[in-house]
Amino acid sequence: MATWSAPGKVFLFGEHAVVYGKPGVAMAIKPRVFVTVRKSRNPTRPKSPYIDECFRMMGVRGSVYVHSQLQSSSGLGSSAAVTVATLSAINDEFNLGHAREYIAETAFAIEKKVQKGRASPTDTYVCANGGMVLITGNSKRRLPPENLQVVVGNTLVSHSTAKMVEQVGNLRRKHPEVANPILDAIGALTLAALHNIGNPKELGQYMDMNHALLEALGVGHPASSKLVLAARASGAYGAKITGAGGGGCIIALCPRRAKSRVAGAIEACEGRAIITTIDTDGARKEKHD
Repeated sequence: MATWSAPGKVFLFGEHAVVYGKPGVAMAIKPRVFVTVRKSRNPTRPKSPYIDECFRMMGVRGSVYVHSQLQSSSGLGSSAAVTVATLSAINDEFNLGHAREYIAETAFAIEKKVQKGRASPTDTYVCANGGMVLITGNSKRRLPPENLQVVVGNTLVSHSTAKMVEQVGNLRRKHPEVANPILDAIGALTLAALHNIGNPKELGQYMDMNHALLEALGVGHPASSKLVLAARASGAYGAKITGAGGGGCIIALCPRRAKSRVAGAIEACEGRAIITTIDTDGARKEKHD
């Protein structure tokens, strides 16, 4: 049997705007999804369209066991992590010899099929490769890793990425004169943030601005606002929605000494907090005890 894991991801800047070719920055985070695959004539598999599709694409049969530290439908790339880890474990268990690039591309094709064409290649790329990535249009560039101290706050309100993307698309169609300048501003802000990536205090201010622009696009949620405000009030440099919005998660950039306090403030608002930082590994093989 082979066990592989893949990290979750957060969007530091630029979600929704990346759909329209603007720059965005995503980062792999420490919580992971672990998948064990074993050759088997009578396979046992979780009821997951992603996992079924992994086996179909790789043309093999086997049993699967999944252990996830990521909640699904929360904007942390859990489906991408499951898909990347499953493909990696199948690749290893059946000695298929595929490279990491192939795993990332196949994982994207699977997400796209399961999500009926609305998937983003960002999630699967970041889960497969780890680190911090700048996305512009169809190009992806790995950035030098920054050791940012991040607290993720999960609102526990599940959301549909497809629905939120559609909602922004509708706003853009009905009111291009309103939506397009907001999307342009998010793109400009992402580039400004990149120039200050080594300065968490500045970065926090850009996060706050990015959050305000996402709310202006209509992807905010009362539960997200509550967690963002609690994080800022308890010492975060800045906080924002991460991912599609409409629930899901927020991220707060924190001074090292304030992480526990920020996490406590999020939990006090009935959110679930994860204290984390960058994961530079991407998909990796796990040892068996």
